[in-house]
Amino acid sequence: MRRRIGAQRLSVWGAMRIEAITLRKLRMRLRAPFEASFGTTWERILVLVEVSADGLSGWGEVTAPEGPFYNPETVGTSWHITRDFLVPLFLGNRIGSACEIPALFSPIRGHEMARAAAENAVWDIEAQQKKLPLWKLLGGEHAEIPCGVSLGIQSSPEVLLEKIAQELAAGYQRIKIKIKPGKDLDYASAVRKAHPDTMLSVDANSAYTLADTGHLKRLDDLNLLMIEQPLWWDDILSHAKLQKRLRTAICLDESIRHVRDAAAAIELGACRIINVKLGRVGGHSSGRAIQEYCGAKKIPVWCGGMLETGIGRAHNVALSTLPGFTLPGDVSASRRYWDEDIIDPPIEVTPRGTIVVSQKPGIGYSVRRDLIERLTIEKESWRAQ
Repeated sequence: MRRRIGAQRLSVWGAMRIEAITLRKLRMRLRAPFEASFGTTWERILVLVEVSADGLSGWGEVTAPEGPFYNPETVGTSWHITRDFLVPLFLGNRIGSACEIPALFSPIRGHEMARAAAENAVWDIEAQQKKLPLWKLLGGEHAEIPCGVSLGIQSSPEVLLEKIAQELAAGYQRIKIKIKPGKDLDYASAVRKAHPDTMLSVDANSAYTLADTGHLKRLDDLNLLMIEQPLWWDDILSHAKLQKRLRTAICLDESIRHVRDAAAAIELGACRIINVKLGRVGGHSSGRAIQEYCGAKKIPVWCGGMLETGIGRAHNVALSTLPGFTLPGDVSASRRYWDEDIIDPPIEVTPRGTIVVSQKPGIGYSVRRDLIERLTIEKESWRAQ
């Protein structure tokens, strides 16, 4: 028997009953290794959450990496939290809307990536019930979104320039390069020299400290769109100190887990741009709240990526249609990462560097169950009584 957590589980009469939940762990090989300051990824172990309600299935993806190197969450912790805590909280409940899920999950502190996957799956179901594309249910306004691309750390500036030329030829509107000490100024300077008018940003994933302020100030000469998360992953105050010393806008990523973090960062002057990742902020409800708050404060936001499959990517596309998303996000084509994606059709980017948003109900793509089953290495299901 599963234990109940905190207050008695909610049981409200609504539009759907959560009838079944299935967790799947998949192993997928990337087309090419992806290196950031905290390590190199060759293959992904991914967790998918399938929720069934009233004859419909909704899908969400846990975006946690294999190890606790981006934030504290991992594939293992997300499986544990979903199985032992989230499933008991919402299996069998009747809910009126996916926006009620955060209240159901409120006893759980942290573990945003696990919570996001479950909540987003319910958003998918609600959109299907209402025969709406998910992006319209969320309040999206853009039927076509601009796309940028994120490039991992390369072996040399010359190799990086070759890859950037390929991405610009494919139409991507913004280039982001990962950096770390020893692979930063020379790389970014080479890109700027070769592409003086390209929208360019750098992403440090917390590779620097305040002692590196003088070094980071040299990036001010490169006319960058932003420097993303240069300092400690959980430190807003230090970013505020650094932003005062830089002309270039700091964009916060890892430091923003919910709208309260966004409010603190903006009030302290820690950033001028915020990256909204659905997993990191806990799902669509939180993502919408952050973009609304930032919009009111005239802070631009954009959607970041976590090497997702097409399911996670489809949710990112939907998020990116919201009015506050004014900069090209890391929402690129399926084929940049996977030989075969688990959705049909795969997500594609137009020659003008955009994604035309699907008009089909739900996430807008068919889930390839046959391929998912072939890639599954672990599976667990629960059904309401």
